Amino acid sequence: MQREASKYDNPVPSREFILEFLATQNKSMGHLELCKEFSLTGEDEIEALRRRLIAMCRDNQMTSNQNDEYSPILESDLIEGYVQGNKEGHGFLLRQSDDDIFLSARQMQNVMDGDKVKVRLSGRSVKGRLDGVVVEVIERKHSQLVGRFYQETHRDGSSAAFVTPENPRIAQDILITTDSGLSPKHGQYVLAEIVSYAERGKPAQGLVKKVLGDFMAPGVEIEVAMHRYEIPHEWPAAVEKQIKNLSTEVAEEDKAHRIDLRDTPFVTIDGEDARDFDDAVYCEKTPGGWKLFVAIADVSHYVKKDTALDEEAIVRGNSVYFPGRVIPMLPEVLSNGLCSLNPDVDRLVMVAEISLTTKGKMRGYKFYEGVIRSHARLTYSKVAKMIAAEPEEQGIELRERYASIVSHIDDLNGLYQTLRSARDERGAMEFDTVETRMVFDENSKIEHIIPVERNDAHKLIEECMLCANVATAELLMKANLPALYRVHEGPKDDRLLTLRTYLGLLGLELTGGTKPTPADYAALSEAIKDRADARSIQTMMLRSMSQAVYQPDNLGHFGLNYEAYTHFTSPIRRYPDLLVHRAIRYLIRGEGRPAVRQAHRVAGSLEIKARKIYGYTDADMDSLGESCSLTERRADEATRDVEAWLKCQYVEQHLGEPFEGVVTAVTSFGLFVELQGLFVDGLVHISGLGQDYFVHDIEHQAIIGERTGRVFRLGDTLKVRVASVNLEQRKIDLSLDENTTRQPRKKVERNEMSELEMQLAQLPPIELGGRPKPKSVDKAQSTKSKEGKAAQEGKESDGKAKKKRRSPVSKGKRVRQKKSSTAAAASGKPASAVKKPKKPKKPKKPKKNNAKPRAKD
Repeated sequence: MQREASKYDNPVPSREFILEFLATQNKSMGHLELCKEFSLTGEDEIEALRRRLIAMCRDNQMTSNQNDEYSPILESDLIEGYVQGNKEGHGFLLRQSDDDIFLSARQMQNVMDGDKVKVRLSGRSVKGRLDGVVVEVIERKHSQLVGRFYQETHRDGSSAAFVTPENPRIAQDILITTDSGLSPKHGQYVLAEIVSYAERGKPAQGLVKKVLGDFMAPGVEIEVAMHRYEIPHEWPAAVEKQIKNLSTEVAEEDKAHRIDLRDTPFVTIDGEDARDFDDAVYCEKTPGGWKLFVAIADVSHYVKKDTALDEEAIVRGNSVYFPGRVIPMLPEVLSNGLCSLNPDVDRLVMVAEISLTTKGKMRGYKFYEGVIRSHARLTYSKVAKMIAAEPEEQGIELRERYASIVSHIDDLNGLYQTLRSARDERGAMEFDTVETRMVFDENSKIEHIIPVERNDAHKLIEECMLCANVATAELLMKANLPALYRVHEGPKDDRLLTLRTYLGLLGLELTGGTKPTPADYAALSEAIKDRADARSIQTMMLRSMSQAVYQPDNLGHFGLNYEAYTHFTSPIRRYPDLLVHRAIRYLIRGEGRPAVRQAHRVAGSLEIKARKIYGYTDADMDSLGESCSLTERRADEATRDVEAWLKCQYVEQHLGEPFEGVVTAVTSFGLFVELQGLFVDGLVHISGLGQDYFVHDIEHQAIIGERTGRVFRLGDTLKVRVASVNLEQRKIDLSLDENTTRQPRKKVERNEMSELEMQLAQLPPIELGGRPKPKSVDKAQSTKSKEGKAAQEGKESDGKAKKKRRSPVSKGKRVRQKKSSTAAAASGKPASAVKKPKKPKKPKKPKKNNAKPRAKD
């Protein structure tokens, strides 16, 4: 009371007192009822309380019902979740185990995409969705935003500067109110730091922290993506300090107490532009089958648990590969130096030695610490030419150049053929997707895009890595350690239903019932490989799949058809692989380790304390798995965004040019078409498909014209032109080429009652315009009879009716006339007295594109 009296001339009960009082009443109370309870009699006091109650509702301390009765908001009424923005201005509260909640544009004024908030339900629904009101912001996602800087000058001479975020899910502009000493130009990309967030009608305010560059400057797209997706790209001072003393060569003491494989002819096989080599392979034929050695860079020897380098690796999660630039997970002194298996230098490795039968079945395996010296740095194209069934001149020349190791390459090829047969027998899925590579000019712009041929050398290395990863997963399962597995669950029911419906329309079937196996998918993939629409069917099959994630609960890998699978082969560029390496080292020589005979310890090697090398709990693995899955998706989104930017720049050179394209996706708003030769997707909007009303048929994956019967399906080939390119929104708009051959119209058979007549018959009389109705039913029927006869006599010899003849009165019209006259008889008045005067007919508006034309009687 004292506090309120010191602040206001007419003090009323405080907010806390009102909330406590309402909580004790256990019911809603109105304004006047509260005034009575609080003994407020003066007009000023009553008005002050009314305003306070309204303010408390505004600040989400209480809520009011339809009767203007107030009740406090309880913690149990609040729903916690993450905000997902929409480019239209509204948003949604995402909940893990329940439906999303709609947030209006007004609610989104004070929050941003990614914020963690508490929401209460408003009691309304919007398009079938629950509607929410933001009560509290728990955690802000963004402290910095990347966007374009704009400066506007008003008529009175004043000016305002603001930044429009690059993220389309954030509809708020950031008002630049603080001078940072930087002077960006109008339209440049900048990094803005938020000083204060939007609240109660005030916009978010900030300052320009960094100028990234001009709109079309070379390389600016990568800078924008790194800041937009918050990809760490600068090394903290603690990391710089830690790596400062690392040498370029492996120390001699580090090579001790390891299995020496420096004389074994290991080779690395990677792409032409690869810089970090984290895996080397060697294979030899044995009397009972094969012995495969997979040596992986021993990153865990250098990146110790709980160091600054380890903390930064967790934050990064993985290396990010942009076109022409890499943001590594580890500093280059490690990723391209000490940990990279470069040829003719000693390197520390973790080795998986795997024994396989002649049928490619895993017979045994063991893991140990080793040291190797790579004998050659080979590329996929070189190896493919060397192992070709009939080597060409270049392949023969390569076999001569690498004569010392060519027999081991042949052994690797022999093992690959065996593993390939085992893979087919196992029923693992494989899709022939077209991968592309961008070729850049001196200005970092795309010169052209070329398809990447996935040859036998790619598949050879892939099978070797799969072997090592499966052996690793089995080792972790035997040891029963908290560890991360690569989990790929089977398709969800709703996606499976969509796929089966689509396949049924094509006369195809996915066997396996409600729980299809990878073998069922593989059989379908084999059945469609020679079809013209194979690619679009594969697209639908891929869309039915779940996304692979990292988690400690092993649920198997559906796509590869493995009961247990993990990632072991790329610790330089993936943090989950580094964790797996630590687990293996712990099993080899960790203090208090479980006894697993497949983990081989070299005599003389020291034991390591568990907490130093591993010491992770299941809860730690849950957290790390979620973090690694998020950073993986973040990297994918950032690289896709940069590629979309570069493709838009590339396609701008071809504005107006005609292309043949394949429909890769069908949506309610149009068709996505991939331009052949360019390997770029664009959108043909539904409004550009022709003068018709087009309907999206989800089951058929098609768009169908109601009047013309014209159909556009997934997998169709169309002739299109590049209409426009919007670089800011990463959009390429296409238009149908006017020379495109139109599909023949389907003949529409109609019964005696036309479509319009059926529609009109369902309308009440007041909704129908047109001429006044006849006064009686008999007269109407007589008129109908005369007009019908005249219409029959007026037909031309070719069967076409004369245009000037009026249409016969429809059945629906007769029904309404009968109802009208019946109502008149009941009231004792003539029919003309009951009917309301008709409005004059409005002139017809010109037909709009994609609007349903009026059918003729």
